[in-house]
Amino acid sequence: MSMIPRALPVLLGGLLGLAAIWFGLHSGYSEANGWQLAARWTARVGFPVFLVTYSASSLYRVFPNDVTRHLLRTRRQWGLGFALAHTIHLFALVTFFRVSGAPTNPVTLIGGGFGYVMLYAMALTSNDWAMAKLDRNWKRLHRLGIHTLWAIYVFSYAGRLMKPHPEPVVHVYMALALTALMLRFMLRRRVGG
Repeated sequence: MSMIPRALPVLLGGLLGLAAIWFGLHSGYSEANGWQLAARWTARVGFPVFLVTYSASSLYRVFPNDVTRHLLRTRRQWGLGFALAHTIHLFALVTFFRVSGAPTNPVTLIGGGFGYVMLYAMALTSNDWAMAKLDRNWKRLHRLGIHTLWAIYVFSYAGRLMKPHPEPVVHVYMALALTALMLRFMLRRRVGG
């Protein structure tokens, strides 16, 4: 596992985001619809990268092996890969609103804006220097940030589940998000209790 480059998760996040834009633009029936699909699909391809970051520690504790050990060691890179993928998502989303002229929901702006503040705060402090300087606050920032992003995904998918005929991927992603949270919670309780 040590043979896999540590930069691979960042590269993967960027490639997945760009591929989602390409497929969205080539699948849409209009420019606005293409950007709408690109925005949706960039969020979807970023979710598995996010989930690796969110679950790396839990997976290693439940299934200690070379693969999960490597995921834990490269969790920072997975987080940066997600930050890159989600930056590409932001570009697609802003472009969709610009091209379509669709109104933006204030709740989405505030919630999503806070999510991006947390995302970039975590990305900018994902280094040893920031970790040492922030001390305990580093862990607080990253815990708040990762759970904020988790909540945004869950809130988004819960909204889609309420609509008629949600796509199967929405069910799968919601189940994965809830499973990841339950796993973290159960392990924390086991350690604490």
